[in-house]
Amino acid sequence: MRLMMQERKKVTAIVAPRYQRAQKKQKGIILDEFTGLTGYSRCHAFYVLRAHGKKVRVTKDIVVEGDIRKRAQRTKQKTYDGNVKKVLAKIWGIMDCICGKRLAPMLKEVIRIPERYKEIKLDRVTRKKLYKISAATIDRLLAEERKKQKLKGRSHTKPGTLLKNQIPIRTFSEWDDRRPGFVEVDLVGHDGGDARGEFAQTLDVTDGCTGWTETEALSRTRHRCGSFRHCRTSETACLLIS
Repeated sequence: MRLMMQERKKVTAIVAPRYQRAQKKQKGIILDEFTGLTGYSRCHAFYVLRAHGKKVRVTKDIVVEGDIRKRAQRTKQKTYDGNVKKVLAKIWGIMDCICGKRLAPMLKEVIRIPERYKEIKLDRVTRKKLYKISAATIDRLLAEERKKQKLKGRSHTKPGTLLKNQIPIRTFSEWDDRRPGFVEVDLVGHDGGDARGEFAQTLDVTDGCTGWTETEALSRTRHRCGSFRHCRTSETACLLIS
């Protein structure tokens, strides 16, 4: 039968002083007895016995009993400073924003090219740091830059099945995703996040049952009147687009 919380506190008050005064070998024996009696895990029991009766100063006038463990403040300076990050971001952009695992092995060779053409300037310390930087550190330092380069609003369509019930056109049979022959058509714009000007599009036709997909490349041009012209479209595509 497990002890109640009040009983555990009484046992802790009795065992803790003996545990804190004991030698290392004796502490192990006391800890085993305490965990068997209270049902605590060994790690939690160690903390409870070690912290019991200890005082922690919260403010100048407030002293409470609690956790005596304090995290040491980091005094070590960062190895890779702002200069390393700035040069790394420049090289990362030149290399078409590749991942750290691909950039790290070739970084030593790549650095020489923009440095030769005076696109970047490196001091001896920065160059040494870049030569030994790891792939994981590259990805960590470039996390903010990668977030800035992430495209937003690339899709012009919204997913959902509500549109199927709103379209008034029906064929000779009802829609059945479990049978081949019922397809979904979608026009995908490859505009890179900017729908202005000319860019390519893809007309996708997918069978809902088999997953078979047919694609057709289209071009899109905006006229002065504001309308769009689609090239190389079939009659079905023209009907869907219009």
